[in-house]
Amino acid sequence: MAPSSATFPVPDTDRKSAPVIFTPGQRLSVLLPLPINIAYDYRVPQGMEISLGQFVQVPFGRRIELGVVWGEGTGEVKESKLRDVIQVTRNVPLPLVSRNFIDWVSHYTMNSKGLVLRMCIRPARGWQPRNTIKAIVRRKGAIEDIKIRMTPAREKVLVQTQKHVFHGVSALAKAAGVSAGVVRGLIEVGVLTVEKMLPPPMFEPPDPKFGNVQLNNDQATAATHLKSLVGAGYSVVLLEGVTGSGKTEVYFEAVAESLRHGKQVVVLLPEIALTTQWLLRFEARFGVTPAVWHSDVGGRQRRETWHSVGIGEARVVVGARSALFLPFPNLGLIIVDEEHDTAFKQENGVIYNARDMAVVRAREGKIPLVLASATPSLESVVNVETQRYGRVYLPDRHGIATLPSIEAVDLKATPPEKGDWGRSWLAPVLVDAVDSTLNAGEQILLFLNRRGYAPLTLCSTCGHRLQCPQCTAWLVEHRLTQRLQCHHCGYTVTIPLQCPGCEDTGTFVPCGPGVERVAEEVLSRWPSARVAAITSDTLDRPSSVHDLIERIVNNRLDILIGTQILAKGHNFPSLTLVGVVDADLGLSSWDLRASERTYQLLCQVAGRAGRADRPGRVLLQTHDMRHPVITALLSGDVEQFLAAERSSREALNMPPFGRLAAIILSGRDEMAVAAVGQSLAQAAPQIGGLEVLGPAPALLSMLRGRHRKRFLLKGKPSIRLQPVISAWLKRVKVPSSVRLQVDIDPYSFY
Repeated sequence: MAPSSATFPVPDTDRKSAPVIFTPGQRLSVLLPLPINIAYDYRVPQGMEISLGQFVQVPFGRRIELGVVWGEGTGEVKESKLRDVIQVTRNVPLPLVSRNFIDWVSHYTMNSKGLVLRMCIRPARGWQPRNTIKAIVRRKGAIEDIKIRMTPAREKVLVQTQKHVFHGVSALAKAAGVSAGVVRGLIEVGVLTVEKMLPPPMFEPPDPKFGNVQLNNDQATAATHLKSLVGAGYSVVLLEGVTGSGKTEVYFEAVAESLRHGKQVVVLLPEIALTTQWLLRFEARFGVTPAVWHSDVGGRQRRETWHSVGIGEARVVVGARSALFLPFPNLGLIIVDEEHDTAFKQENGVIYNARDMAVVRAREGKIPLVLASATPSLESVVNVETQRYGRVYLPDRHGIATLPSIEAVDLKATPPEKGDWGRSWLAPVLVDAVDSTLNAGEQILLFLNRRGYAPLTLCSTCGHRLQCPQCTAWLVEHRLTQRLQCHHCGYTVTIPLQCPGCEDTGTFVPCGPGVERVAEEVLSRWPSARVAAITSDTLDRPSSVHDLIERIVNNRLDILIGTQILAKGHNFPSLTLVGVVDADLGLSSWDLRASERTYQLLCQVAGRAGRADRPGRVLLQTHDMRHPVITALLSGDVEQFLAAERSSREALNMPPFGRLAAIILSGRDEMAVAAVGQSLAQAAPQIGGLEVLGPAPALLSMLRGRHRKRFLLKGKPSIRLQPVISAWLKRVKVPSSVRLQVDIDPYSFY
């Protein structure tokens, strides 16, 4: 269940009062971006005044660190040992709401404040103010004062300079459609002058009046409700609607309303691949592109974007989960698109769920939060039922588009037929559907959520399986690169010629299909079709995503074979057939959310079909026609499916009807990890309504060369796990060779 102030109060330290300005001789505390949980005392030197939230350079040991002024000094350091602040940097100050947010995230996730701060301010470290540049400006009265012969080319230049200021001769010449010599001539005679000016802003302000908005009645009603929330304080609303119902256009109206209020907006998307079409839609609605924030943004651009957000210049930011931690001084609206997506859970470093932390950030800033999804998480559904969240619903697709028909293909009754290329993975019903769709000139998506050629490679003589030497995971064959790869640590190796087990040569065979193996069959069955196999391996840059989407939209591809990277958020007008190669994949997992995640994923991928004027069709290949996920997809009765999910989790006190926390131990020395696990087990808390399970080997008992064990704490909703865990860990000494991580509200159990 998402955090709320009713259940998890903000620590008292968040609300300490402090003077606005610290003057020479005063103490102040500085939080450093290090794995520490306290702010250190420093003194303000003569000739310096410092405000809360400002970035300062301070001595720390023998080095100099960049930190943030966090509050009054604690007084714990003797005056004789107190060290002076070295200087105040020109970074934009960290707003109070950001500092409160960092305190809350640290407290809730049980990570040190310094690590949370480091995550927030890393781009500030290398930022430098942009230098002034030479700008070409038209001098007033120049034509009257200086007698020159006016030519058509010169007239074009002067027309341009009446409208804009140009930064450079070539920029003005290009805009006017003349040679650079014409511009230089006007500068030489004094009609134009060159002045030093600050560079133009990185981001032009979006225009809420720019786009031609046409909403149907349901969309207009939903948009009106969302707009009414802007400026009205803290609220959370679930924007739910079937795939293709126009949720993006609806929340764009809330974005426009926030811009009219002079506020900033952040939109979180789970995948970089989703940003390409989203950016085009945003530009069509607001006339400009927003600031973009994700891991592929280069260092210099990240620093400039961070600063632009901090000064309020970047009005709208779209990005991955970390965009939530940017230093917005005037944030007025948060939107989490595809709120159910597990990509919002950060699994390394500071472990947090960006969707849940967005609730906290909205509450801290007293602003609305919109959670958008066609398949909302059970947590959000329950929050709506208990009236913690509001809800608006879009029941129909936009325009003349209709929801696709969904059919199941029983692989027991109609298994795939073997072809000349070897084993087949497509049943005859799906093959016939592909034939007819190709004949109609329409596009097909074959979905399999498994990268590479085959998930397992083994020796046909002795059964030896090729495993990662650093992880308890099989190596996945990638035939395109002729490598075996571990999808957990990245280890790669060529396929050995000789089996390490029996020393036979040429006996390794692939087991099971990945998208590359399905592509092999597709190319053999339909050699004239234009085919693309699409995974995160092939879409390694935003530019490659843009190129791919352009090829699909312009009908330069016939058959797409892809993983979940194609399952959500995309709009391909000519795609009418979706074939799910293995609808059972993921259902056998012991993860408590396995059925929910599979339903969401299949519903999302089904939603790619028939989004324009042509009807869509979805075929689900399955060995289990009676599984609740399959029957729910076929019947369209999501309420029955959610009721069953709710009932099973409530009976077991599982989220959102109970609390979970995981403790993960890891280290190079297996015995040391086991010893710490035993010590923790002996000191485990004994509290009514709380179960402590473990220590047990993790599902991946070795990951990146580190042995791993896990504890799982399972408690009633009334139990606050953080203080229980904190008291527990204080009773056990953990050596530096063993890493201990706490995962509050775990989403993965590997």
